[in-house]
Amino acid sequence: MIDTNVLVAALRSSTGASHEVLLAADRGEFEVALSVPLLAEYDDVCHRAGSGILIPASAINDVINRIAQFARQQTIHYLWRGILPDPKDDMVLEVAVAAGATHLVTFNCKHLKQASEFGIAVVTPSEFLTQL
Repeated sequence: MIDTNVLVAALRSSTGASHEVLLAADRGEFEVALSVPLLAEYDDVCHRAGSGILIPASAINDVINRIAQFARQQTIHYLWRGILPDPKDDMVLEVAVAAGATHLVTFNCKHLKQASEFGIAVVTPSEFLTQL
């Protein structure tokens, strides 16, 4: 499970751990779960002015479309709302729980730490790469 902030970091720089996580996902080294609302959030956040992403919008679209191709579409049957401090993070938790994810890769470990109550390890991109 890849949080939006990891995708943004990967699109900002091709030299960091976030970029390596995306490449590993594309190679099929782990399965990525994705819901339609999370895909829409990826699209919205990555195209925002001030996101720090300097590549052209067409390249952003290509990356998001590629993620949609290799990710497993996860249907959400139960909403876990009001569990996390930020309501937008609940959507990420819902996908992770529904998919039976073992890891949630994020820079927002503090706000998502309650995912561990569902047996999901909350890790940074660099931590995830060492475990991969």
